[in-house]
Amino acid sequence: MARILVLDEHGVYRRGLCAIISTQMPQAQVLAAKSLIEALPQIQNGVFDLVLLGLDLSNSEMVDTLKVAREASAATRFAIISASDTRADILATLAAGLHGFISKHQSDTEILAAINDILSGRIYAPCSLADASVSQGDGEAAPFLSTEADLSKLTKRQREVLQLLARGMSNKEIARALKIAEATTKIHMAALLRALGARNRTEAAYMAGNLTNSTGLADAEGRPTVIKMDALHS
Repeated sequence: MARILVLDEHGVYRRGLCAIISTQMPQAQVLAAKSLIEALPQIQNGVFDLVLLGLDLSNSEMVDTLKVAREASAATRFAIISASDTRADILATLAAGLHGFISKHQSDTEILAAINDILSGRIYAPCSLADASVSQGDGEAAPFLSTEADLSKLTKRQREVLQLLARGMSNKEIARALKIAEATTKIHMAALLRALGARNRTEAAYMAGNLTNSTGLADAEGRPTVIKMDALHS
C-alpha cells in the first residue's frame, strides 16, 4: 500500500487533491500537512513512499529543509506540485534531483498518472510542457558548448542524455536507459538543443558526437560514439 503525503499551504487544494487520490487510488494511504517543517519528523522516519510538495524552490530556507528530509529518507520520492508551469521551474526541479514536477493546471487524470509514474520509480514531467519547451524557447541566445569547461555548465542528467544522444539513441531509448519518463527526456533534449545551438535533433546528435569525442566525455563502459541515423527523429 502506497503512503502519500500531500503538502500544500492552501487548504482547499490540499484537501481536494487528497480526496481525488483517495477516491481513485483506494489502495493508497493519503495524509496531508500544511508545511514541510510540520511534516519533517514523519518524513525523516520514512513513513511515506511519496511526498507531493506545494513548495517554492526559490525559498532557500525551505529548500534546505527539503534537503535534510531527502537525506534522512532516501527511499522516499519527492515531487513538486505547482501552479507555475514554466520551463525554468521544471528544469530547476529536475536539476535539484527531485523525482517529478506536476502542474496544478493538469487534469485529474494526468495528475493521477503522474503520481503512479513516480511511485513506479520513474522521473515525471508534463508532456505538454516538454513539447512547449521545444517549440517556444525563451527567446534568449544560449552559448554553444564546445569544450570540457562548457560541459560543466550542464546538469549531471543533461550530460547523461548528451552521452546517449551521441550514441544515436532515440528519446524513448534514452528514457528507458535512464529510467525516466519520455516527457522528461524531451525537456532535457530541449535544453541541450539550445546549449548546442542546434537547429534540430539530427544536427544535435552530430554535434554531440563530435563534442563527446573531442572532450573525452564517454559512458561508463567507454563505448565509441555511433550515430544511428534512423533513430535521430524519434
